Amino acid sequence: MSKLQLIATSSFGIEAVVGRELNWLGYTDQHVENGRVTFAGDEEAICRTNIWLRTAERILIKMGEFTALSFDELFEGTKALPWDEWLPENAEFPVDGRSVDSKLSSVPDCQAIVKKAIVEKMKLRYKKQWFDENGPLYRVEVGLLKDVATLTIDTTGTGLHKRGYRTLNTGAPLKETLAAAMLMISRWKPDRALIDPFCGSGTIPIEAALIAGNIAPGSKRSFTAESWRQMPAGLWTKAREEAADKVKTVSDLRIQGSDIDEESIGIARYHAAQAGVAQNIHLQRLPMADISSRYKYGFIVCNPPYGERLGEMPEVEKLYKELGVVFKSFDTWSFYVITSYMDFEKLVGRRADKKRKLYNGRIQCNYYQFYGPPPPRIKYSDGVAKGE
Repeated sequence: MSKLQLIATSSFGIEAVVGRELNWLGYTDQHVENGRVTFAGDEEAICRTNIWLRTAERILIKMGEFTALSFDELFEGTKALPWDEWLPENAEFPVDGRSVDSKLSSVPDCQAIVKKAIVEKMKLRYKKQWFDENGPLYRVEVGLLKDVATLTIDTTGTGLHKRGYRTLNTGAPLKETLAAAMLMISRWKPDRALIDPFCGSGTIPIEAALIAGNIAPGSKRSFTAESWRQMPAGLWTKAREEAADKVKTVSDLRIQGSDIDEESIGIARYHAAQAGVAQNIHLQRLPMADISSRYKYGFIVCNPPYGERLGEMPEVEKLYKELGVVFKSFDTWSFYVITSYMDFEKLVGRRADKKRKLYNGRIQCNYYQFYGPPPPRIKYSDGVAKGE
């Protein structure tokens, strides 16, 4: 196995959650930065992290990093990296790029320079002048930040938020990775009740059920690196077998999703069935103001409408005021709400215990966290204290 520098990319605001997930998988040699966590691993780590991570967007191989103040420096720095150890003779290797606060600000020019440098490196290895690029895909990215170039190869392909279960969409769907992050930030546990009163296509309840069953979110999908010569099929088989062995049989989960739109509930039920968790979620058409629970303690985690479109704001403000009434009726519950509406606390009539800046797509939001009291600890005859 090779010792590699890997990068798990993420949406801004949830890097620490990705780092926590990596720790759970045993990858503790890591560095958390804006939008990514760099960690040490090997080829097996590429398989395991792609299959297991719930909140990351992609797993990249970090080929190298260097200062590039000129196109010559970018070319020579790129050419010096071991591309020939990764790219086969027939590799397809498109180059993506981005540049932030850097002297080399023309992204198309940077992409062209990197492409040319990789070709020159491959000419030395394969002793030929032309490459057909009709083989496996190795997508390269050059990222420039404050004049530092980072060169990577993407192992994932379609983003990790694409679990495979969500094939139909409602308006403004929540990414699966963000839904999982919201649940992890809330510290919800499967033995506690959970309600999403704006469930839409079902993403939050489904992700909660996957967490409860310890079901690896990428266990049923494929990844770009599965076609690479450096990644034997046995590594992927082993990682998927590990995932299958760690699935938990769960019952009596208290996960509830509701929405005022009947079509959305139908889609949510279909997605829950696709994810294999339909039996663990109760989904129903219900106005948010009518939600109820027989459990005294629990969590409400939701992504309500934001009122981004012109004319929607009065309706959204009314909805948030109604949500404040729900808060009062669920006075022993905890509430976690993501929204871009800046006066949310004013409308619900309560100041959040904590706020966290998150991004729902390109929309900057706050994740409002209202903590309820912990359930009482009950001592049983075996001496073990348990909550509700």
